[in-house]
Amino acid sequence: MSPNFRIALRFLTAKKRAMVMSLSCIVLGIGLFIVTQATTSGFQGFFIKTILGTNGAILIQDKLQATMRSIAAGGYNSGYEIRQKEGQKYVEGIDYPRQLAMGVKRFNNVAAVSEVLRGTVTIRSSFRDQTGQAYGIDLEDHLRVSDLGSQIVQGSLANFRVQQGGVLVGRVIADKLQLEVGDTFEMVHLGNIHHYKVSAIYQTGVNDIDSVRVYLQMSEARALFKKPTGATYLQVSLIDKDRAREDAVVMSNALQHSAAAWQDREKSWLGVFRAFRIATAITVSVFTLIAGLAMFNTLAMIVMEKTKEIAILRSMGYTREDISRIFLWQAAIVLGIGIVLGCALGAAITYAVSQVPLPITGIFTTHKFLVLWSRWHYIEAVMTAVAMVMLASLIPSRRAARLEPGDIIRGTAQ
Repeated sequence: MSPNFRIALRFLTAKKRAMVMSLSCIVLGIGLFIVTQATTSGFQGFFIKTILGTNGAILIQDKLQATMRSIAAGGYNSGYEIRQKEGQKYVEGIDYPRQLAMGVKRFNNVAAVSEVLRGTVTIRSSFRDQTGQAYGIDLEDHLRVSDLGSQIVQGSLANFRVQQGGVLVGRVIADKLQLEVGDTFEMVHLGNIHHYKVSAIYQTGVNDIDSVRVYLQMSEARALFKKPTGATYLQVSLIDKDRAREDAVVMSNALQHSAAAWQDREKSWLGVFRAFRIATAITVSVFTLIAGLAMFNTLAMIVMEKTKEIAILRSMGYTREDISRIFLWQAAIVLGIGIVLGCALGAAITYAVSQVPLPITGIFTTHKFLVLWSRWHYIEAVMTAVAMVMLASLIPSRRAARLEPGDIIRGTAQ
């Protein structure tokens, strides 16, 4: 143990109450920072998982077609034209989905691709009618790009595979139309009426999906929409979801179809979660700021009260750097204890919060508080505390280092 460290420990006992106050604020600041970041990140992570499990990482849909205009060069009857690109227009749908899917699968980050044919329908039961969206899928392909297999709450996918006219109905639709597994109902598209039977009921937790979507086999959808070929879009699952934007740009240029990454499709909700994280981080950092101010005040008082001791140390050969280190060691000791206790407090509260029941429905469904365990929350909390406390400790430590023994003895030290 160095002499500077031992002296710092001795000086700490001079202001026990003030140091305990600083320590308490550091512990609370770090603990609450960890908890708030864990909860906001937990809800954001679950939202992203829900979105990826229903709509995929990338949607490839409308064909891109360049628009051209002809400009006569050299006046009329000049004999030639200049064709100038003005931009692009979107041609709705995909003409050759199987060939396009084969091209998508060539990208090294692609895990799976599902062909989807979508259309607006009127859903009729004996109880009431409502507008919905019918999604024609190849079940095995779609299970690879979504969490549909784990979202079944009634019935089974086995029935859907083999049942003629079988469909998967959202939980909200089933409740509104009072449908149960095995019930029959009608779907109408442009006057084309087909009868279907509920094979299973699914629940994604996203109200906008569960209240409108009906899944049916691709062959059934083609008969309903009278579309023997083509698809509305391709749903793509990625190995690394965070590369979705980069992959979407490359796919769009290579395949000449629009590609929408999940980050762009859900930009508004992701912005809300990001704002919550920043707001909570700023709010709880007030405790760390108070700890820094308390440390500044405490060290300043110790400098004023320990001027004689500082003079003795300087007379014994201690340099200005040694005196500065003594006071910085005091801040570091309190900060080190605060970091350990704060991280422990943050972990304990995070675990306790994760066990709190919290039924939520809307943009997703959960039955308890969601948390995300990440070392970065602890690193961010510790770095914030270190920055604020050590910066606040620099001024009094530098003031102590500037004191001269002669000025202290004469009583002229500033």
